[in-house]
Amino acid sequence: MSLDIQKIRSDFPVLSQTVYGKPLVYFDNGATTQKPRVVIDKLTKLYTEQYSSIHRGVHFLSEQATEMYENARKTVQTYINAEYSQEIIFTSGATGSINAVAFSFGEKYVKENDEIIVSGMEHHSNIVPWQMLCERKKAKLKVIPLNDTGELIIEEYKKLLNPRTKIVAVNHVSNALGTINPVKEIIEIAHAANVPVLIDGAQAIQHMKVDVKELDCDFYVFSGHKVYGPTGIGVLYGKQKLLYNMPPYQGGGDMVDCVTFEQTTYNELPFKFEAGTSNFVSAIGLGTALDYLNSLNLEKIASYEHEILEYATKKLQKIEGLRIYGNARQKIAILSFLVDNIHPYDMGMILDKMGIAVRTGTHCTQPLMDRFEIEGTIRASIVFYNTFEEIDKLAEGILRAKTMLS
Repeated sequence: MSLDIQKIRSDFPVLSQTVYGKPLVYFDNGATTQKPRVVIDKLTKLYTEQYSSIHRGVHFLSEQATEMYENARKTVQTYINAEYSQEIIFTSGATGSINAVAFSFGEKYVKENDEIIVSGMEHHSNIVPWQMLCERKKAKLKVIPLNDTGELIIEEYKKLLNPRTKIVAVNHVSNALGTINPVKEIIEIAHAANVPVLIDGAQAIQHMKVDVKELDCDFYVFSGHKVYGPTGIGVLYGKQKLLYNMPPYQGGGDMVDCVTFEQTTYNELPFKFEAGTSNFVSAIGLGTALDYLNSLNLEKIASYEHEILEYATKKLQKIEGLRIYGNARQKIAILSFLVDNIHPYDMGMILDKMGIAVRTGTHCTQPLMDRFEIEGTIRASIVFYNTFEEIDKLAEGILRAKTMLS
């Protein structure tokens, strides 16, 4: 049984609107996904009927909110198949999660002349925190190169690993190219050298089944707003043993056990890493979004998105002068392209006037753009509520923009 795309589209209120008198065609899902009505309704209900600060109150509203928050943690645990619920840390997003590891793990385990490995296709969020760590500790950042099709060169990665390597941090899926990296192989190679691995799953979690036990990753991070949940919430998964031995990176309420002016002892996992009042409303909303995805079947979602990617690729390849960046054998439904010598911003502005939302620029991957010797691309990122008819509109829009700008 296939997905009922029209029923799914009706679940997302924003998709029914018009932009400049044209039906909205939303292809900016790599930046952020739209929200289903069940998530919107959940947030409304929380703020109007169930709102109270968690973990601190003995009254009904506080206990109710606390239970929903901790149930959301268990939902995430189940969704990514973590061993324990305390391995799930709620953060502000994937960026917050990576920074948490860079500061906490980094402060304890990284020393002068140690090395950290990232890949050449990382989002700035998985580059800059490690650069900052290297600056603090006088360590070195090493980069896995990629080939012209947008695939990491694994043999070169193997050469980078050495006794000074303290952690490897790579994305599961490239936000700019759509490449699905062989993260299980990357993890196995690192573990053979006794090196832990962080996987940035911000662009993977909404497209495929993620099983952290099967991957055997040490850390896995993602953002709620890219997986149909609210903004301002993210997840840091970490193996319990690692998290237990890492120091907290923020101090404040809820992360403490006992506080005196002489000494403070810290709370148990996961609360040790959740200082202050958590964004519990968005965490609950994220749990609702994951429940919604489970109700649709992730395998069906992945299958449909693969079909529409193949259709879109063939459609766009027929346009003279259009070049697609990112032609990996395994990729998600992202099409990053340029047309002739047209600037991405100009193309994006014209498509916008046709009601078509795309992303233009470097996509926070400037080193990757430098690798291909370009200033940026036009990116159409596709998810399961997009349609084949919308792909046709995109192709028509590109042809029209090309005529106008030539």
